[in-house]
Amino acid sequence: MKITEHIQNAKGKTLFSFELLPPVKGQSIQGIYDAIDPLMEFNPPFIDVTYHREDFIYKQHDNGLLEKVAYRKRPGTVAICAAIINRYKVDAVPHLICGGFTKEETENALIDLQFLGIDNVLVLRGDARHADTSFIPTPGGHAYATDLLKQVIDMNKGKYLYEDHEVVNADFCVGVAGYPEKHFEAPNLKTDFKYLKQKIDMGANFIVTQMFFDNSKYFEFVKQCRENGINVPIIPGLKPITSSKQLINLPKIFHIDIPEDLSDAVHACKSEKDVKDLGIEWMIAQCRELMKFGAPVLHFYTMSNPGPTKKIAGAIF
Repeated sequence: MKITEHIQNAKGKTLFSFELLPPVKGQSIQGIYDAIDPLMEFNPPFIDVTYHREDFIYKQHDNGLLEKVAYRKRPGTVAICAAIINRYKVDAVPHLICGGFTKEETENALIDLQFLGIDNVLVLRGDARHADTSFIPTPGGHAYATDLLKQVIDMNKGKYLYEDHEVVNADFCVGVAGYPEKHFEAPNLKTDFKYLKQKIDMGANFIVTQMFFDNSKYFEFVKQCRENGINVPIIPGLKPITSSKQLINLPKIFHIDIPEDLSDAVHACKSEKDVKDLGIEWMIAQCRELMKFGAPVLHFYTMSNPGPTKKIAGAIF
């Protein structure tokens, strides 16, 4: 079922969903099950599976020369999504990213997803590699999320890269990212909204936001979206503070603000356990306010650590 259909069928009730990381290569599928099992009691209608682009290592040969070799740290999402659907009978939402894929590889992945009956995808540009200072497109791939989105929408219209036989239209429900505090590369919020509106006009069906810790940022984001003619469901992305070092790491990595009240409270904690408990309580309060506001789904970035999310969901659902 499409995410938009799940939301429509809920008839105003706020749904619960979460996102997990594929295990590092060499680990078994049991790691995925261990991250999902504790959260199934909250009846998630869908589960997101992230994707991380390839990285590079330098391999030294006997002649002393270095060879740059691409490698992937984690298995792909197609097999993981199939395992989730088979075991839990819920919809899996794979992330599609620009980095690390040619257009042909993207089409092949979409064909596999369509074959498996997967109805939803989340389209993202993706991050730069660790060694790069900015995002560098893969040769033969897409430079922007709008380009990747167009490829998915084209497949929904029956337009493939090479049509040598009659094809069946795909029917993906497509999500895109939204940034209540502005994408860090956008020069201003107005420009950010312009590109988001472009994605919706192209055919994107829902928005999932970057994490935030101040609900007023989400409320204003939804207001601005509606005023800009963006009327699709806007799903808040959420993650509790679980350690004091995240006061530095989260703003650095995700380009978000930590409210002064929250940072002061974290600094006042006497132990990391206190910080984790505080983060969970802060997120419970956030969630209750978001539910009162009418958020269609509370979507948790679990980082494959279900414990904090389980405590939060247990308090609000």
